[in-house]
Amino acid sequence: MGSTCDRSFTQFMWKLCLLLACCTITLTLAADDESFSNSTMLKRLHEDDYDDGMLMVASRGIENNDVDEEGVCPDGLMVAAWKPQKNLSTGDRVARGLVYFFVMIYLFIGVSIVSDRFMAAIEVITSKEKEVIIKKKNGEKQIVVVRVWNETVANLTLMALGSSAPEILLSIIEMFAKKFQAGDLGPGTIVGSAAYNLFVIIALCIVVIPNGEVRKIKHLRVFFVTATWSVFAYIWLYLILAQISPGRVEVWEGLLTFMFFPATVLTAYIADRRLLIFKYLDKNYRMNKRGVIVSAEGDAALEMDQQQQTDKLAADSDEMREFDEARREYISLLKELRAKYPQSDLEQLEMIAQEQMINRGPKSRAFYRIQATRRMVGSGNIMRKIQERAQSDLNEIKAQLQRVDVNVEEDEAILRVFFDPGHYTVMESCGEFEVRVVRRGDLSGYTTVEYETEDGSAEAGSDYVGKKGVLNFPPGVDEQRFKIEIIDDDVFEQDEHFYIRLSNASDPAVLAVPKVATVMILDDDHAGIFAITQSSHELTESVGVYEVKVQRYSGARGKVLLPYWTEDGTAKAGKDYEPQEGQLVFENNETEKNIAVGIIEEGSYEKDVVFYVNIGEPTLAPDNTSNKRDAFKFFNKFFDDELAGLIQAAEQKSPEDLTEEDKMALLGRPKAGETTRALLRIIESKEFKNTIDKLVQRANASMVLGTSSWKEQFVEALTVTSEDGGEEEGEEPTPTCANYVMHFITLFWKILFAFVPPTEIAGGYLCFFVSICAIGVVTAIIGDVAGHFGCTLGIKDAVTAICFVALGTSIPDTFASKVAAIQDKYADASVGNVTGSNAVNVFLGIGVAWTVAAIYHEAQGQVFAVQPGTLAFSVTLFCSEAFIAILILMLRRSKSVGAELGGPVTIKYISGFFLFSLWLIYIIVSSLEAYGIIKGF
Repeated sequence: MGSTCDRSFTQFMWKLCLLLACCTITLTLAADDESFSNSTMLKRLHEDDYDDGMLMVASRGIENNDVDEEGVCPDGLMVAAWKPQKNLSTGDRVARGLVYFFVMIYLFIGVSIVSDRFMAAIEVITSKEKEVIIKKKNGEKQIVVVRVWNETVANLTLMALGSSAPEILLSIIEMFAKKFQAGDLGPGTIVGSAAYNLFVIIALCIVVIPNGEVRKIKHLRVFFVTATWSVFAYIWLYLILAQISPGRVEVWEGLLTFMFFPATVLTAYIADRRLLIFKYLDKNYRMNKRGVIVSAEGDAALEMDQQQQTDKLAADSDEMREFDEARREYISLLKELRAKYPQSDLEQLEMIAQEQMINRGPKSRAFYRIQATRRMVGSGNIMRKIQERAQSDLNEIKAQLQRVDVNVEEDEAILRVFFDPGHYTVMESCGEFEVRVVRRGDLSGYTTVEYETEDGSAEAGSDYVGKKGVLNFPPGVDEQRFKIEIIDDDVFEQDEHFYIRLSNASDPAVLAVPKVATVMILDDDHAGIFAITQSSHELTESVGVYEVKVQRYSGARGKVLLPYWTEDGTAKAGKDYEPQEGQLVFENNETEKNIAVGIIEEGSYEKDVVFYVNIGEPTLAPDNTSNKRDAFKFFNKFFDDELAGLIQAAEQKSPEDLTEEDKMALLGRPKAGETTRALLRIIESKEFKNTIDKLVQRANASMVLGTSSWKEQFVEALTVTSEDGGEEEGEEPTPTCANYVMHFITLFWKILFAFVPPTEIAGGYLCFFVSICAIGVVTAIIGDVAGHFGCTLGIKDAVTAICFVALGTSIPDTFASKVAAIQDKYADASVGNVTGSNAVNVFLGIGVAWTVAAIYHEAQGQVFAVQPGTLAFSVTLFCSEAFIAILILMLRRSKSVGAELGGPVTIKYISGFFLFSLWLIYIIVSSLEAYGIIKGF
């Protein structure tokens, strides 16, 4: 669907170009040649009150116009005029005009391709990042990766220069080509491009938004500032041409025009950073009918739940707020994908989410400009690069998170001797158990080590048999074992422990930890005390199944049933964990059991909820079939079924009535210990959290625009790719016939500009300077061809500029804005940058050219003459219509539409048609004034 729309739109633009060409040629051939002669212009000039110096310069400028008295076109700066030029028929002129026209289109494609390289360099330069340590109000520190360049400053400086480089350079080059005389082609292109950008591009962006959707300008303050400067720029042109110093430009006017450029950047930056008066224009917060906090900048409302709003207000910096916003968007996207693809594992979803984050995330105008150009000429597919980048990012991050940092590696040459394991738990009735001692390192030698038991709460002779000895490790042997005997009795007592210590290891062996083993003796003359080993547990939601350990101590005789169940806290059963309820069955001499609880993974970033696991009172199993030892008749009777009744009978007696047998029975019954309730706190997965943080930091679409080598550039230049996005279905898109045609048509430009240095060299700056030089050369050729085109057909430079050159240089921006309007969540990339670019065009393109020319003429003792006529009229007409266009955008923010772009079908088409009509009126009326059909200045 998207590619079909792109092809339809491309066909529309070509038809529009041809229609303009035909209309202009017809108008030219039908016009009366005498009414447009140079003598008429000279007569008008002499009627005005200009001084003699200016008359001399102005007359010279008109006499050196594109067509001399014999109808001969002068040679251009780079391209000579087509010879012969005299005695040409109308058919010859039209044929030559068509050749110039198609050559001009081919040159427009070339300058678009080299601008692709230029914009990639700008994107790499402005996307430089740095790590910033953010300290939250709770004292927590977090490292956030932020861009070095402020977004607004980047858009108004390098980005604007990149998107408008042909228009700006054309104005400057034309001034040099005409030997510091004023020309119509450069300034006319700038004004015509501004009109096309403001009326046609915005009209298109309004219409292409899918039905039922809207796009709103997010940074409204910056938009107001740049919109004001964009209108003021053309008002200022009118003032210096027709009011302050009519017919001439003085040095201070040119310098001031140029100085408005840094003023624009500075005021936009102040608005963006909320400095000076803007800090008092704070955001308003209110609660809507649904109980949701609404944050609004103007009418740009953003909804979030109460907790998110609290987090946002608590952030201490713009960087932290932007990072949190991107993080929340990523988590929301991941949840959507989990619901959409429930069978996919988390890693697959993370890759898809990262790809969509890069795809959805804020992109610069450079990204959309490059994407539009590459689609237009069948070049490299950026979307495929995004998919590859998402996969590589995820793999790299997973590898980083799984990597274990080892500061000091153990020297394998050192021979170490130690217990393995260092802790033993045995039953009192076990008889004896085995202790294991191992050695690690160089096993080629002979090693001896002494061992000896040591009392703890258990005493040698009454609880265990003390022992000491020497262990011998022959060459090649890495472990030795010895046995310790445990003494069993029929006296109920608490669990006890003792130690086994290693000493006197022979050289070169050394004793390593654990060199002391702890042995815990569990009394088995009691049914046991049952307790959860930990009262508090902290686990990540990605754990899957978490096991809560229940331990039986102070006895392990008999088969015991222990009830357990889960209980909700802030965590809810079925949402955060799987509820459990049942009984643990402890067999005779069994001391440990686990309660398995399934944890449901939601993919939450900052999760912190709790629930509980409880155990009840243990009871003897009624079908107790425990093994009994004949030596202990009392306990044989005690653990028989009839003795269970004896315990129950003893429990019903008062303490005064208990017999010794009853007391012994009560001592032997199973009991619940101190910890019968465990709190389980579910927090976010650290790996998931770190993955999100790193992926959000890497969700930078600009990284896929650069190139790392000449080889990569030539491979891209020679490869035909489809503009269709078949990657989502996992299919490789097949280039169409149109892709191949455009590829071979533009192959010359692709190969030529593949020689431009890759963006990875010198941080993109070398690519930047080489690209802008290449743009200057191609633009100079465009200026010559456009001049020859107009001269051959008798079309004035002012008309050629606004009807053809402005349109040709703005085609890539048209496609870029269209894609940005559809893909971006906000309208800043598609609409907001238009106003800033229009202002920068005047302040740089005209400001630099006129400043240099004015200084040159001042040094020569002359006046730099600029005829106010067509340019002043065109500027006045544009300013009038610009006020209307901006007013329409503001009215569209009302409740009936709610945003600058999109909205109800009828309203959006009416708005788009009206803005497009403003452009048609502009070019028609400006052309009529240029030919003197209507009177201008």
